[in-house]
Amino acid sequence: MRVTEKPISSYPWYLRPFFWNQKRKYGQVLKPALIWARVPGLFAAIAILYGVLDRKNSPIDPVLRSLITVRVSQINGCRFCIDINSAVLAKRTGSMNKVEALERWQESELFDNKERVVLEYAEAVTYNDRQVDDDLSQRLHEYFNEDEIVELTGLIAFQNLSSKFNSALDLPAQGFCRLPRSSDHTRKADER
Repeated sequence: MRVTEKPISSYPWYLRPFFWNQKRKYGQVLKPALIWARVPGLFAAIAILYGVLDRKNSPIDPVLRSLITVRVSQINGCRFCIDINSAVLAKRTGSMNKVEALERWQESELFDNKERVVLEYAEAVTYNDRQVDDDLSQRLHEYFNEDEIVELTGLIAFQNLSSKFNSALDLPAQGFCRLPRSSDHTRKADER
């Protein structure tokens, strides 16, 4: 890690319940939380934004949300994000099949048309050399209303923020999921 975490006792008292909740939910405090929390206001803003995007009553299906977070994390090379988001995707789908196929989703029959449009959109928003064109926008509208497209876009933007932050600071995986073996190789190939 390029920035170190501080002992939990040194963070403001009002952030400690977040850490306690993470330890209860994940069995450990998440390294990114400890780094974001070095700037308490920033941490609070990120936590609120994440809470809004990953709420239970989101109009975006949980599996679609997980597909987005894993794929964007793969593109940005975030070891922590790939780890935790892959574990969530596997839990939501009941298997590792989609996790293992996600880097090459275009070649896989595991993904339905709606998932393919969402993944194409996530890639178009994430890669600098791609754009969202009218055709892709029209295909998105076949599955989502405008409010849902705004939420999808917000989730993709958030995951880009999160995964780029974690990747830049070299935050490690924390052992939540077996990482797909080809992550680094495929990401480099995708950049060409």
